[in-house]
Amino acid sequence: MDLSHLERQLAFLREIDRLKSVVRMSPLIDRSRRENSAEHSWHLAMYALVLSEHAAAPVDVVRVVKMLLLHDIVEIDAGDAPFHDPSMQADQVERERQAAERIFSLLPDAQAAEFRGLWTEFEAAESDDAKFAKALDRFQPLLHNVATDGGTWVAPQVSEEQVFARYGPTIESGAPALWEVAAQLVREHFSDPLAGKADLDGRV
Repeated sequence: MDLSHLERQLAFLREIDRLKSVVRMSPLIDRSRRENSAEHSWHLAMYALVLSEHAAAPVDVVRVVKMLLLHDIVEIDAGDAPFHDPSMQADQVERERQAAERIFSLLPDAQAAEFRGLWTEFEAAESDDAKFAKALDRFQPLLHNVATDGGTWVAPQVSEEQVFARYGPTIESGAPALWEVAAQLVREHFSDPLAGKADLDGRV
């Protein structure tokens, strides 16, 4: 056995444990706390397993799951840039590119190339697999926000029109059926006079 090969794999696995400490803005549905990026990635992988029949085109579910488990690893270095805060998005692409270079290079060369390729494919969102993965990456937080009286939409005062513009094209491109459901949930949320009035603990 090539011990250096195994040692590099273990070094990568130890490093990605740090993703559990990257806290996202999105609350858990029970509103007890905010989710971390590792939990988010796991949840998206489950979304792919459960919802793959709703993809816009036939997809390789295993490849989609791989993309979703890998897509936020870069946040170990780059952090999670809030989706609705443009000031935090400015140089996020470059920070994430540099993070991908460092973190995936911990792996043996062949695995590093495979994982980096899947991460790059996800970011480009051009293949059917990547479009579906991206759709789920928008769909899951949207569902959390609706289920938590606005979630991350409250503080920046995100409007119904902004939700449609920021989530709609990506979800519809990868999973039109999911967007049909999501759009209706968004309309119902914004038609509720108490929408966005509850905090993370559920108090109105």
